[in-house]
Amino acid sequence: MYETKEMPSGGYRYIPSVFQYSGGVSAMSGHVLQRVQFSKPLPMDRGFEKIREYLISIDRPLQAFCACELRSPAPFTEDEFRRFNEIYAGTLSDWGILKDESNPVARANVCPDFDKPKEPSFYAFTHTLELPNTGPTFVISGSGEVPEGKGSSQDHIVARNDISAKGLLEKAEWVLSEMERRMSAFSPGLG
Repeated sequence: MYETKEMPSGGYRYIPSVFQYSGGVSAMSGHVLQRVQFSKPLPMDRGFEKIREYLISIDRPLQAFCACELRSPAPFTEDEFRRFNEIYAGTLSDWGILKDESNPVARANVCPDFDKPKEPSFYAFTHTLELPNTGPTFVISGSGEVPEGKGSSQDHIVARNDISAKGLLEKAEWVLSEMERRMSAFSPGLG
């Protein structure tokens, strides 16, 4: 089972994972997660600007930014992914979100077959709101088909390129088990 850490200035807990993202986030007591979807994907710099403006407009600290959904035109090479994450993490650091190399923000990055963006873009984001007496809200993230923290993800994908019934079953069992482990970190009854 995963342990969680708190991000009190943002009002959420998170599952520590890799430098790029956390394994998921859950609203702390007195808070709820709120998802906001853009009308169209926004390039990263413009997306961060809009997220900042929005959080300020609803009187929430920048640290309330706790999850994002990205769209990219194609999968990154390892070097492109590293460079992208350095820029992404720079903004999180400027916002006071990164703590000692620990990234609390949950993240998903999809490379769609249709309507591909020209560059990595924000599709949606999640933030916390202060709201008493609410049930648990959470977002799970990370690379579900790769055990975290093993270096190059390409080298550790479960049943990589195996589309046989056996390969798909192995991948499905791994992903479902991993998602259950992550959910159970936020509430034992969820996993």
